[in-house]
Formats: sequence, C-alpha cells, structure tokens
Amino acid sequence: MTAYRRFRNVQRFGPVTVATFHDTRGRDRHIAACTAPRCDFSAEYHNRSAAELSARTHHCPA
Repeated sequence: MTAYRRFRNVQRFGPVTVATFHDTRGRDRHIAACTAPRCDFSAEYHNRSAAELSARTHHCPA
C-alpha cells in the first residue's frame, strides 16, 4: 500500500522541488526530487537545510 503524502512548503530550485511532509509516525520529513526527464534523483532528509543544499548542488546526468 502506498503512503498518501500531503506536501507543504513546496519550493523549486531549478529543476529540483523541495517539500515538507509528515511521515507515517507524524514526524516532519523533507524531500528533494528532480523533475527533469530521465533523472531519477529523489531523497528524504531529516532537516530542511539538507534538502535545500542537495537541491542547489544537484546536477542532472542527462
């Protein structure tokens, strides 16, 4: 069963989107995901600054 995630505080850094959501235990989690075609980058982080740093330094391989 897939988790339904309601994203909030969504920001774009180039092709990468950073958002905040609650995980299944109710904790705040942050995600960075690239929206470029053929780029499979996405990662979850414990704090917002790590997700934003990852978004700013991401380079698509395609």
